[in-house]
Amino acid sequence: MVSAALSPDGQRLAMGTVGPHGRVLLSVLDLQSMVPTVVYSSDAADLGRMVWVNNQRVAFTLADLNVPAGQQDAGPGLFAVDVDGKAFKQLVERQAVWARNGNDTRRLEPWNTYLLNGTTQREGDEVLVARPEAYDSKDWDYIKLLRLNTRNGRIEEVDGPLHSVGWWADAKGVLRVAQTRDGEKGALRWNDPVSGQWRTLTEFNAYTEGGDFQVNRVGADGRLYVSARRGSDKLALWLLDPATGAWSGQPLVQSPDFDVDAEIVDRQDRVLGYRFTIDAEVTQWVDADMAALQQQVDKVLPRTVNRLSVPWQGDSPWVLVEAFADIQPTLYFLHDRRTRKFTRLGAQRPDIDARTQAASELVRVKARDGLEIPVWVTRPRGVEARSLPTVVLVHGGPFSPGPSWQWDEAVQFLAARGFAVVQPQFRGTLGYGLKHFKAGWRQWGQAMQTDLVDVTRWAIAQGLADARRIALAGASYGGYATLMGLARDADLFRCGVAWVGVTDLDMLYTVDWDDISPSFKRHGMPQLLGDRVEDAATLKAQSPITHAARIRQPLLLAYGGRDRRVPLVHGETFRKAVQPASTALEWVVYEDEGHGWRDPKNLNDFWNRTARFLDRHLSLNPLPE
Repeated sequence: MVSAALSPDGQRLAMGTVGPHGRVLLSVLDLQSMVPTVVYSSDAADLGRMVWVNNQRVAFTLADLNVPAGQQDAGPGLFAVDVDGKAFKQLVERQAVWARNGNDTRRLEPWNTYLLNGTTQREGDEVLVARPEAYDSKDWDYIKLLRLNTRNGRIEEVDGPLHSVGWWADAKGVLRVAQTRDGEKGALRWNDPVSGQWRTLTEFNAYTEGGDFQVNRVGADGRLYVSARRGSDKLALWLLDPATGAWSGQPLVQSPDFDVDAEIVDRQDRVLGYRFTIDAEVTQWVDADMAALQQQVDKVLPRTVNRLSVPWQGDSPWVLVEAFADIQPTLYFLHDRRTRKFTRLGAQRPDIDARTQAASELVRVKARDGLEIPVWVTRPRGVEARSLPTVVLVHGGPFSPGPSWQWDEAVQFLAARGFAVVQPQFRGTLGYGLKHFKAGWRQWGQAMQTDLVDVTRWAIAQGLADARRIALAGASYGGYATLMGLARDADLFRCGVAWVGVTDLDMLYTVDWDDISPSFKRHGMPQLLGDRVEDAATLKAQSPITHAARIRQPLLLAYGGRDRRVPLVHGETFRKAVQPASTALEWVVYEDEGHGWRDPKNLNDFWNRTARFLDRHLSLNPLPE
């Protein structure tokens, strides 16, 4: 089971489950009879996203979850069906058609029409969709916001500011807030209900300041739930009256150690609470009944985060419970508030036994300049956590959120092989405040890199890591950091596993067949990475390709042949440079894969290669070749 959502009235549950053909299908469970009805199934596609249009109708997209990038030949499309499987209708075509025949009278919207993120109005038959009109393969300039009827396919444009890229409607479905972006210039604009005019709430650099002021929801009273810093280092949730500019006296939710970007959990008539992720997911209930219900559920399921979803309207007693933890992939339960009984529906990974999984904890380590670096540490289960072979696993981005307290298949795979796994949330990682984010600007190969070294030396000093058996590993930016670590700190890292990794910082600017937009290269990258002209010497000095000849340690290097984020040329160029010096280079290209592996055969091949490579070079019991 991979997804579930209660109908607005709580009488039914839409579910994404894996069918006998191996594809994810869509079914609707009637909660009175507990009888499921399969409303969509295909041996040629998987269920993608699903949303309740109203109590009787579900809209959904399709995906090809196990098909590599080079074999992807269809968009998500858009479809709708009633809860009994009837009135099925395709609304958006899946195949990319760049030019239409003037006589084409089909009633399908073009493939580049996408279901908008967020919820529907839960009443009526319409959903909101977005369609880029002025775009290329890397960026867009003008996006239409459209209201699409899921029964008859009729569509109408919703008026909004030019260059809009984000939208928020009020409880009546009227567009109230839009986020715009023109080059690097971002803004949030508010539709004044009195004058009918759009007014600017705030302006910012879309690439470096876009996260400092974010609208989360338009409240029933017209006030905005906003994540903002307001002079603080950490994001917090506030209420803002756009008509007067008045803010709530105090944040609704805040944390001294983490940014808080909260989802508003509500019913038709009131806000129930705020859901957000710090080190783990938390729901802060403002509704007393929901707070009591959370306590009841947590007593029954004390070892997991228990995410509660209740009906949006009506008095249905059903509660959807999604339970997960560092050692437990998501479990799905139904809870009956009247009887307090639980019904287990399914599991994301029913093959995983939580009793065999390795626990993770978040610690904080001081870098050499005093900056605190959060670090996730996972110790293999059933062995003494002393002098262990260790994998320092570096996340990608690099300016992105790191992991949280959830089950991670790569971490658990490594821990099951007997490795300690150390995941530094180096400077630049999002979610730990503005200071932590900005400390990573223009620090590729510099302070971001020494953070990894400082954390590794801390793991050795703690007695956790065996100084002679430490590997560095990661994908994308993590692949870049792995290569730089092998070149710079040969005494510390015994070997490395780098996949889809950047090898030449200048190439990030010059390769024009990647998927990085010219606007980001012009306005974002100079600030975050370094200016190509002014900082040319630094970019060269901090590129792994410059130091390839120094790498002597064993290295597993993997790329996707269809990768447009870090094209294969990064790997091919580096391979040629490192081969004369390295006698222990293992090289693999998955021809049809993109920026990561989707085909199960390739996933299995890569991780078995990784296991054999690490066992061989960190002196564990090796798998057979």
